[in-house]
Amino acid sequence: MEFFHRATNFPFMRTRKVWYALSAVLVLVSIVSLATRGLNLGVDFTGGVTVQTSFPGPANRDAVAVALARAGYTDAQVTVFGSVRVLAIRLPPTRENTDALRARLEQVLHGVDPGAQIQQVGGELKRSAMEGLAATLLLIFGYIAWRFHTWRLSFGAILAVLHDPILVLGAFSLSGTTFDLTVVAAMLAVIGYSLNDTVVVFDRIRERFHATRRLSPAEVLDQSINQTLSRTIMTKVVTLIVVVALYALGGPVLRGFSLALIIGIVAGTYSSIYISSAAALDCGLSAEHLLAATSKRPVDSLP
Repeated sequence: MEFFHRATNFPFMRTRKVWYALSAVLVLVSIVSLATRGLNLGVDFTGGVTVQTSFPGPANRDAVAVALARAGYTDAQVTVFGSVRVLAIRLPPTRENTDALRARLEQVLHGVDPGAQIQQVGGELKRSAMEGLAATLLLIFGYIAWRFHTWRLSFGAILAVLHDPILVLGAFSLSGTTFDLTVVAAMLAVIGYSLNDTVVVFDRIRERFHATRRLSPAEVLDQSINQTLSRTIMTKVVTLIVVVALYALGGPVLRGFSLALIIGIVAGTYSSIYISSAAALDCGLSAEHLLAATSKRPVDSLP
């Protein structure tokens, strides 16, 4: 299935410097806003307690909220966190220590589902979120470098991976939308989604270098991006339909999560074309960097 009725031939690489300038402006605005305005941090990072719980089956969010209210946690917020079996519970600041709070919450949750388990409490979540982001970036760099055997594509992929979260953070800083752990989860999803699209384009670039030895690197990259353009647009549009519906109908609890996904999907589509591929080209990417080295036959050395 193709999005376009005929093959496209857009000269993406010809205009890459214009898009470089746009990215530079957006990233600069984001960084300045983060430095001056900061983020509207949620209770996960500024105070109160966040508890992550898991259930053996789909969690009943409403039942958990009612049980917490009966136990005295009237201002508790309960949201689905990444999986239908995992809930994030946000509580106002409390004088209870971590062990006492864990024991009391376990008692409340077991009244809803005996198989419920508390995975993390309070500051453990913030530390885990930061460690998760750092580990993701390191693994992405290693994976791209291993798969394509050239630092040029790896460098382009890392630039794109850094570009997308910075724009998400900048948008949250400028809009004042609450930044919490659900947004962190959305950012990790955005990184993976963007990387997947980048790898698809890189694979096609390698295939085209094998098939068309006489074309310039810029022409090969343009062909590769155009040949994957229909797939990129269709997958992103379908995903955006779902995420926009979530943003419009999911209520304030899911607004930050869905907003981060919307911004990230749009930025990821753009960066896989004008950041990762274009940066690799400007680093000198050529066929020799992607094609396996072959030993010359003796007859090849004859005049």
